[in-house]
Amino acid sequence: MTEKVAFLGMGIMGSAMAVNLLKGTPLTVWNRSQGKAIAAVNAGATEAASLAEAVALADVVFSCLGDERDVEAVLIGQEGVLDKLAPGSIIVDFSTIGPEAAVKIAAACSERRCHFLDAPVTGGDVGARNGTLTILVGGEETIFERVRPLLQYMGKTLVYCGGSGAGQSLKLANQVLCSVNLVAIVEAMKLAEGLGLSPRLVVEALGNGAGGSWALNNLGPRILSEDFKPAFSIRHMLKDLRLASECAGESLSQLGGTVWAIDRFKQVVELEGEEGLELGTQAMYKAYPKLGNS
Repeated sequence: MTEKVAFLGMGIMGSAMAVNLLKGTPLTVWNRSQGKAIAAVNAGATEAASLAEAVALADVVFSCLGDERDVEAVLIGQEGVLDKLAPGSIIVDFSTIGPEAAVKIAAACSERRCHFLDAPVTGGDVGARNGTLTILVGGEETIFERVRPLLQYMGKTLVYCGGSGAGQSLKLANQVLCSVNLVAIVEAMKLAEGLGLSPRLVVEALGNGAGGSWALNNLGPRILSEDFKPAFSIRHMLKDLRLASECAGESLSQLGGTVWAIDRFKQVVELEGEEGLELGTQAMYKAYPKLGNS
């Protein structure tokens, strides 16, 4: 592809993804706060001084931002990205914002004869650094195929999910899966500990068995070493589970594991204060007392 490309949002995920994308294309990057684009700039990116400068000549704009309000403000708000793009341009957003917001943004882009793909990712900071993310894409399939060569620098598994919002819907299902899986991991470790075993055995002996999972193999060791730095923060997970809860509506009561996971994450915040929101999701371990001491 010969398009001019911009990348907005240099957080933990966005910065690592931009570094990998630079292996395939020149790149202009932008972040709302200064000092976050160092890794991308060191890898060869040009840092724009403003949002307008970042997207002024862009044919393809990638973004990895915060919640749905942040994404809407940056992409389709007053003086946002859409106001500065030429017809035919493509916006690909990697944020998790829920299907409703994705459909809204896609409609706004369509009115301006631009294209929008909702493309949330899974695979954590490790996948972002290694370029092995799973990217879940909703929108026009022909546009997905146009940007596939660029996406392949950031993701190992690219999944076309359907029309606008479909990528978001599958990502919310993924977040439920991750959260409930983490509940099971923590409870298994607590049970082992309560029965006189080292929780290390749960991670080292069971990771390749029927109960094994990505989370057990990647977050389990972090729990054992009391490393609660965020690969993915509780703040972001609670946001994603809020979106899932809103989509579930009155049926949320049927998603008992999801409700329990939300409560555990909130309990970490109660124990740790506002700082708890910035801990990694593996800090759910803090919400569980030793077995028999509850």
